[in-house]
Amino acid sequence: MTTSFGAANTVIPNNPNIRIRSFNGLKPSHSLSIRTNLRAFPVPYASRSSVVRAVSTPVKPETETKTETKRSKVEIIKEQSNFIRYPLNEELLTDAPNVNESATQLIKFHGSYQQYNRDERGAKSYSFMLRTKNPCGKVSNQLYLTMDDLADQFGIGTLRLTTRQTFQLHGVLKKDLKTVMRSIIRSMGSTLGACGDLNRNVLAPPAPLVRKDYLFAQKTAENIAALLTPQSGFYYDMWVDGEQIMTAEPPEVVKARNDNSHGTNFPDSPEPIYGTQFLPRKFKVAVTVPTDNSVDILTNDIGVVVVSDENGEPQGFNLYVGGGMGRTHRLETTFPRLGEQLGYVPKEDILYAVKAIVVTQRENGRRDDRKYSRMKYLISSWGIEKFRSVVEQYYGKKFEPFRQLPEWEFKSHLGWHEQGDGGLFCGLHVDNGRIAGKMKKTLREIIEKYNLNVRITPNQNIILCDIRKAWKRPITTALAQAGLLLPRYVDPLNITAMACPSLPLCPLAITEAERGIPDILKRIRAVFEKVGLKYNESVVIRVTGCPNGCARPYMAELGLVGDGPNSYQKRQTKDESFGDFTNRMGFEKLQELVEKWEGPAKATARYNLKLFADKETYEAVDELAKLQNKNAHQLAIEVIRNFVASQQNGKGE
Repeated sequence: MTTSFGAANTVIPNNPNIRIRSFNGLKPSHSLSIRTNLRAFPVPYASRSSVVRAVSTPVKPETETKTETKRSKVEIIKEQSNFIRYPLNEELLTDAPNVNESATQLIKFHGSYQQYNRDERGAKSYSFMLRTKNPCGKVSNQLYLTMDDLADQFGIGTLRLTTRQTFQLHGVLKKDLKTVMRSIIRSMGSTLGACGDLNRNVLAPPAPLVRKDYLFAQKTAENIAALLTPQSGFYYDMWVDGEQIMTAEPPEVVKARNDNSHGTNFPDSPEPIYGTQFLPRKFKVAVTVPTDNSVDILTNDIGVVVVSDENGEPQGFNLYVGGGMGRTHRLETTFPRLGEQLGYVPKEDILYAVKAIVVTQRENGRRDDRKYSRMKYLISSWGIEKFRSVVEQYYGKKFEPFRQLPEWEFKSHLGWHEQGDGGLFCGLHVDNGRIAGKMKKTLREIIEKYNLNVRITPNQNIILCDIRKAWKRPITTALAQAGLLLPRYVDPLNITAMACPSLPLCPLAITEAERGIPDILKRIRAVFEKVGLKYNESVVIRVTGCPNGCARPYMAELGLVGDGPNSYQKRQTKDESFGDFTNRMGFEKLQELVEKWEGPAKATARYNLKLFADKETYEAVDELAKLQNKNAHQLAIEVIRNFVASQQNGKGE
């Protein structure tokens, strides 16, 4: 087990000579050393004597001498697939419960991963995970109800909300894939590009606020998602026999996609941006507004931030590039990385700038070794100045200087809020994004009865939208009875915690995450109480079953990353948060404190007060507490603590 500290909201200077110091973990002797793989600056990852180019590379300005080199197996599979069709189309027709290796790679582009139950021994019991693609986390009423039905009819009876604002449906059998896919498509949903070597779901703040900046950010996210959607029709050929069930695209998206003024496109190709090879690896984009870091903006390949004038009118965008969380197990040349400032573009140029960045990665990202194929490694190798220069050739102009931004804040968007149009929205915490049991049944009843649309948040939670004020009380009551409580009734540790699904279905998982985090949080809460920390104090905790970082653990204050069976690496990155505290104290002082610490001070006497004066109140509270796996006394204490804390906070303002 290793441990390290950092800060999720720390502004790191853009200096390629600075490196975050290392932390080797807590050793048995209790000596402390620090090591982290979160790199925010250009760091060479490997010697590169040659670069693999996309097939049929369009004419473009030369930046360096290119020579052919070995390509990874996946690159060959993509090239021979007839734009992501063969041999998946043939494998889906066989009676086998699984598909072959090539088809396993290709079905990812269609939004699915082949999995098997790793808890079972003997013959593998294959199934498929389907992931939807929902820009901004927007989910229509019709699509939510369809996904809810599909989970019961063809899945394992649960829905999973992901950290990229999408659904995951687990346990779909191969023979049911076409039925499930067709149902999603005909409900105006999609799984196209939710996985694979292309642009993934585009994040944006999920709050349905009727504000110019939020609406503009969400519209921009939808336009970027449309721009980078595959065009060759393989998805619809496979699942709805070629029937194109699509809405009309905005003209600015079509214009930007077709523009080849600066050699970005493959002329006469079914895939003008992607070509036959698509991208070297997955590609992630997020759009947000200043201060709202619900999307973890610096963890994306491209981070887009709306810049408005003094009247609140959006004028353009700041761009970050080169973020990414994934790394390879115990391979120190791979690392998570924060995005860097690229520059500013006027609002009318955003699609062209994004396209230029994507094409730079398409043409120069490594295709010989997938461990180093993400854009973060290209930028680490080149440095931001060279990367900016090449992007500007495809963009056709220079980037303007980055505009100054205020400090970032984490915004959960939980609880009841005014939308700004007379309606309300209600953000609901869902532990690890897993919607199951009574919670699933109640959510469906409410969404169906009131005809609500929903949003999925980047923190695996759900927002009910467009609620009339007269509905607030009955909806609140129904939600509470299903264990979907307002934030003030949820342990603060749970509010910010995240975990990936991990075992038993994810083939990459090394240890537990979703199934293990409840016990981890209980143990951390017990430590908090033991050392005298207040109940409303919290630490951002994220757990993943492997180093790929799907729950973005490297941006947490306490990140647990699967290292082996029942073993994790720890990475720790207002009022002062835990991350800010560790940064302020510094390495040497923190080491000194750990070595000298003799345990918590003697606890003060605990008062055993009688909380319930009548049986009816006790029974009502006890029934509500059981929904959270607590007893009446525990829940009552939490409510009282939260009330007292809120009153104290009010006096201080």
